[in-house]
Amino acid sequence: MIRKLLTIVEETHREAGETIKPPTRKAAAVAVIENPFAGRHVENLDELIALGEMLGALLGERAVHALGIQPGEAHSYGKAAIVGEDGELEHAAAILHPKLGAPLRAAVEKGAALVPSSKKRGGMGAAIDVPLGHKDAAFVRSHFDAMEISVPDAPRRDEIVVAVVVTDSGRPLPRIGGLKADEIVGKDGLR
Repeated sequence: MIRKLLTIVEETHREAGETIKPPTRKAAAVAVIENPFAGRHVENLDELIALGEMLGALLGERAVHALGIQPGEAHSYGKAAIVGEDGELEHAAAILHPKLGAPLRAAVEKGAALVPSSKKRGGMGAAIDVPLGHKDAAFVRSHFDAMEISVPDAPRRDEIVVAVVVTDSGRPLPRIGGLKADEIVGKDGLR
């Protein structure tokens, strides 16, 4: 069902004229998959739910590997999907929500916080912002961010683009206050 896999690493070395040391890094692991339910309404979406579980592990591990870090060194994560023209938003929801999170959390070691997500319908080359938040504490403002992804030849009408993003840091030059990463308690996914 996978037509294409992509991995993209974004490094920010300078921001607002300041040097960022070490650079902040985000890695997107993206799969372009066939949508088995394109063009028809199907009540039971278990096939897509199972696919989401497999993609959570595959894409999470690929993103961590692309950063060259150990799973416990990951800071933030997020997930997103773009459904092609003949699909439903519910197809993206079936992939992203019921089972993708547990294997993604395993890939980044822990992950007590909710995995931010977004979904949309779009044609080939459509872009989507993958929202990001700290993996262990949602209130860490320095890690509220996003990474835009697009695949020039996807999604086709009967495809879904699925993306997972993992970071090894927060935004460059964070300074809006809030809970700091080194203050995380990590028990409730919030603080």
